[in-house]
Amino acid sequence: MSHIITSVDPGSPAARAGILAGDRLQRIDGQVVIDFIDYQALCASRRLRVRVTRDGQPLDFAIRKDEYASLGLNFSTPMMSSTRLCCNKCLFCFVDQLPGDARETMRVKDDDWRTSLMMGSYVTLTNVSDVELRRIIARHASPLYISVHCTDPELRAHVLGTPRAARLMDQLRTLSDGGIQFHCQCVLCPGINDGPALERTIRELSQLEGALSLALVPVGLTGHRKGLYDLHPYTREEARGVVEIAEKWRPLLLERRGTRFVFPSDELYLQADWPIPPDEAYEDYAQIDDGVGLLRLLDTEYSEAWEDAGDAVARSDNRVQLAIACGRSAEAFIRDMLRRYPVAGADIRVYGLENTWFGPTVTVSGLITGGDLMGQMKGVPCDAVMITEVMLKENEDRFLDDTTLPQVIEALGKPVVPVGRRGEDLLNAILKLRDGLPPSRLRRATSL
Repeated sequence: MSHIITSVDPGSPAARAGILAGDRLQRIDGQVVIDFIDYQALCASRRLRVRVTRDGQPLDFAIRKDEYASLGLNFSTPMMSSTRLCCNKCLFCFVDQLPGDARETMRVKDDDWRTSLMMGSYVTLTNVSDVELRRIIARHASPLYISVHCTDPELRAHVLGTPRAARLMDQLRTLSDGGIQFHCQCVLCPGINDGPALERTIRELSQLEGALSLALVPVGLTGHRKGLYDLHPYTREEARGVVEIAEKWRPLLLERRGTRFVFPSDELYLQADWPIPPDEAYEDYAQIDDGVGLLRLLDTEYSEAWEDAGDAVARSDNRVQLAIACGRSAEAFIRDMLRRYPVAGADIRVYGLENTWFGPTVTVSGLITGGDLMGQMKGVPCDAVMITEVMLKENEDRFLDDTTLPQVIEALGKPVVPVGRRGEDLLNAILKLRDGLPPSRLRRATSL
């Protein structure tokens, strides 16, 4: 196994040693480099022996550098290998429920533990061999994010659609015993992996030292499920049953482990018509990227910023009418938050949009499309529309349906301002719009 070096950073240890673009990296300190995980781990040393081939001939370089300084080699792909794809056939797979006109990149089913380590994406471990499991431990690849769904072997094999899924608890014990920590999630389907199955999952995971937390997320169902497994969204009573199980375990585990460990997502609390817990109940917000605590953190940060703002929110000679467009699940919470913390001179109205692209059962803000904004915010009386920047592709002004932000702005005939995820970002955007800052200066300066 070798990797073509596409470039060498000028002045880097590799450049000073004489390694060139076009060389093929073979080994570092005698070890084969499988991917970027190996490369990073093997480069974390003051003295390296690097073998490359040039024109088919092996060359060895003895390199000295600071322990954690970059070696300076660059490769054609960030991972130095292709993405590892999913081998499951999950009952609830979201990719299988995409609209027919979804772009092809959205249909890629990845399940790569390396992106779990580097970017916090969830993986099932069904495509991880025992050899690879030992490499995870040897490379101290921690923490990982594991899609557990349930710990009962037969049930997990059914839910994930592969017998490989039944090995999970053995894999997690091996990782835990090897010093690897991991956050877990359960995507819950009514009547399948909740109830007694969820009780077992919580009990068994909480006994593993390496398990740091468990997020409970309700299954996401779109309007494009023709021919797929028969599932339904959580009813209020079904969601309350899940939250009641979590609330039973949380104080027990706080006493036993020093953490509440089990964290239902915001969507579960909303579906259950259950109050969102206070700030301290989320501890360090370790599962916030899984939709756990987003609303509470928004409220906490917004209220703190509001109190710090003083006269800026209490007095103003200006007057502006603003609209916030969000998913229906967050609508009431945001409206109540803004009522409790008013901003002088800003009349703010919250609009929960129906998701026509995925279907009305999808109610989160991040999956609202440009088409929905154009179709439902057209004619709304306001000076500007605020949206969460999570609606847009990272580092691009493009929505999930490939509509662009400029197209939405043109269709609505008014500024559309993407706002950052933090509470102070939202307050800052409101204040700047009220005080007449040009919309171009607001771009991502400040998710709902």
